[in-house]
Amino acid sequence: MNIFESRRKRLIESVEDNSTVILFSGKAIYKSEDETYPFSVNRNFYYLTGLKEESVILVMNKFNNQISEFLFLLPYDEELAKWVGGRISKEDAKAISGIERINDFEDFDNYLGALLNRTRHLDYSLYLDLWHYDLNQALTPALKLAEELSKKHPAVKIKDIYKQLTSMRLIKDEYEISCIKNAIAITNLGVRKMMSLIKPDMNEMTLEGLFKFVLAQNKCKNTAFDTICASGKRATILHYHDNECEIKDGEMFLCDLGATYENYCADISRTFPVNGKFTERQKELYEVVLKAQKVVEENAKPGITLKELNQKVIDFYKEELPKHGLNKDYSEYYYHGVSHHLGLDTHDVGSELALPLEKGNVITNEPGLYIEDEEIGIRIEDDLLITDEGCEVLSTRIPKMIEDIEALTNK
Repeated sequence: MNIFESRRKRLIESVEDNSTVILFSGKAIYKSEDETYPFSVNRNFYYLTGLKEESVILVMNKFNNQISEFLFLLPYDEELAKWVGGRISKEDAKAISGIERINDFEDFDNYLGALLNRTRHLDYSLYLDLWHYDLNQALTPALKLAEELSKKHPAVKIKDIYKQLTSMRLIKDEYEISCIKNAIAITNLGVRKMMSLIKPDMNEMTLEGLFKFVLAQNKCKNTAFDTICASGKRATILHYHDNECEIKDGEMFLCDLGATYENYCADISRTFPVNGKFTERQKELYEVVLKAQKVVEENAKPGITLKELNQKVIDFYKEELPKHGLNKDYSEYYYHGVSHHLGLDTHDVGSELALPLEKGNVITNEPGLYIEDEEIGIRIEDDLLITDEGCEVLSTRIPKMIEDIEALTNK
């Protein structure tokens, strides 16, 4: 049994008898004319199958406590293969997912219609991933199917499988942890390249390009999220994405970035001087953020919540910031949470602030200070694995101590 078979088995065992679970890989959205936006597979579908291709459907049935599994995928197209490469073969789909029964994509509607007819006399449930982020978002394939079935088969009980899936994804297994570690290792190489080549009058976009170049060298096609490269006053903007201004001598440079490995994300922030040398004031404030990080490391353990971790940082700042001439309310200098879950998504499932942490969770640790009138923004972010009694810092090799940063930026 491969890892994806094991996950599917756990999921289907969590639903009642006489049930079907259907998940969709998704489809690329058209951008203009015949060009589409880059395709990104539905993460819950990927979690259960290991397949990254678009237009694939997973069906799992549970009748009389007997489980059956099917994949529906587009057939291999010889002509298409000459233009853009071939679609995944049935043999490869079987090998990756562990699912033996592979059907043609065009047969799905007939299969589902026959299934619903056979189950009319049963107390039957159809589970779909009904995740929806906001009201204005385009309907997912699952939501479209739910809408269609509510009109054509109003007696069918449609239920949401999203909570079961997110509950499973919260606890990372050994394979997932190894993927996150690999993503962090690639990120480390990129950050070191940026530190070693930064100099005044470079453009923020050049530094972003250096990071992406290192990712490409390591066969990493995708960043975990849009890279943030900001210096000076722009570093006080949390999600600054323009990355198009020149960095100046004497400024601090903030990068928030991450590589991916098998769709698993790293999420790292580092802040370092453009000219390779911290001023005394920069060093003073940077060490405050380092201490706030330590507060999180010492308290991150099973049972505590993200909200409680953030409150410990707030309590620390309330006491510490006035010692450094920062006399306004703490929220003027620190206006985001200190942590979120990390995994197949950068802001991964389960990031509810009141949810107690468990062994196997992976979270971020990212306190910051943002002093606009001094044109200083500092954020230091590491990734933590929650263990039996505490946490393990997964990103220790990425330089963050002042002496290490200065040694690398002045190399």
